[in-house]
Amino acid sequence: MNLDTTLNVFKAIGEETRLRIMVLLLRGELTVSELTQILGQSQPRVSRHLKILADAGLVERYREGSWMFYRAAASGQAGIPGILSALADLSTASDRVIARDRDRFGQSRDARAQAAAAYFQENAAEWDQVRKLHLPESDIESRMRKLAGDERAASFVDLGTGTGRMLELFADRYDAGLGFDLSREMLAVARANLEKAGVAHAQVRHGDIFSVPIENASVDFVCLHQVLHFLTEPAAAVREAARLLKPGGRLLISDFAPHELEFLRDEHAHRRLGFSDEEVAGWLQASGLDLVATETLTPQSREPQKLTVKIWMCAASQSVRKLKTRASAA
Repeated sequence: MNLDTTLNVFKAIGEETRLRIMVLLLRGELTVSELTQILGQSQPRVSRHLKILADAGLVERYREGSWMFYRAAASGQAGIPGILSALADLSTASDRVIARDRDRFGQSRDARAQAAAAYFQENAAEWDQVRKLHLPESDIESRMRKLAGDERAASFVDLGTGTGRMLELFADRYDAGLGFDLSREMLAVARANLEKAGVAHAQVRHGDIFSVPIENASVDFVCLHQVLHFLTEPAAAVREAARLLKPGGRLLISDFAPHELEFLRDEHAHRRLGFSDEEVAGWLQASGLDLVATETLTPQSREPQKLTVKIWMCAASQSVRKLKTRASAA
């Protein structure tokens, strides 16, 4: 940083309320409303402080409908990460004001988690009904992690993130994660789950997975987990995922193999009754993706009221890759 920029940064944090805001945002992202409740100050005043911090490069902001979320800057001008690291030490300080803010932050998080839990509880029966039709989630997730490989990704994007489970599942394999979903209720569930799991390097956003606000060829890993069967144009979602990937970037798709359980359309809003390998391969080819490996997870029971889960591992590369196909039963 040059002298003027350095002075601007220190002026920004050289005020009690702004310093308290920075300490809070280092603990997690917050809305203006949540900050006003924690700080006990008016919304216009808090908004003015946030603007000063944002202008100094210390705070990042993003809009979700009528809400504006704020968080401490993840990166930016040289020197700022070091300043943020020094401020982080204040989060555990015994200072009376900081300690009170810390307690109120916890109360705010508890309230958000309770609201998310209530929504989850209301819909749990519906989700559980579908889960009973296929292998246990733990078995599917284990296969997904194995198929994805151990290579760490700098950036991870989960399209149709739902409860945020994929961001949590792969948290040890990426540096920064971002999930998108159109349901604000589900985003509340996802935020609560990520906070409970201690996944601080991932965030979720309200957004259309057909038009993600991310630059072309800028993401290392994209996930589409149990999303495509809800969509009228699943091929378009795959094209959007391909657009995001860097050369050599990876796409993990998991969904159902073709089935005839029509009640899933009426009771669970499924638009498509599974996908064949041929159909998915066609989408991948049209999107410039290579199919690297597939896996078939078939329940032990051969009853007609059971679902087979498919996993397709893909890569944004024109190189020829060996296709590995495994059929697994449990």
